[in-house]
Amino acid sequence: MPRPLKIDHLTILWRDTAASEPYYAALLPLLGFSQTKRGIWTDGEGFFLQFRPANPETREYERYGPGVNHVGFGAPDPETVERVQTQMRAVGFDAPEIRDLNGARALFMKDPDGLRFEITWYPPGVPVVD
Repeated sequence: MPRPLKIDHLTILWRDTAASEPYYAALLPLLGFSQTKRGIWTDGEGFFLQFRPANPETREYERYGPGVNHVGFGAPDPETVERVQTQMRAVGFDAPEIRDLNGARALFMKDPDGLRFEITWYPPGVPVVD
């Protein structure tokens, strides 16, 4: 059986560059990403996030609609989840209360277009997805 292909990039389209670019400039360094050029971020291990303007005629993101529902990042410890929340709030972005999900500590945020991001620490034995 061949090895699974590794995901190498995710392209996210935004409606308003002036609103979204500062959001990602605040969030992504907190998650260990660095910007290689405008609109391109990498984890340094072969995974890239690409950001571009959306077509103005498209509908906005809808919960449970087709397309990307959310992007999940695994934190190495619960303090990382708290640090992301604190620092996003400090620069003026909404970062709701951290939730307890059967022992996991999860922060769910939305970018200016409504795309959801999950930053979660999973204790041993708690699956990432189930």
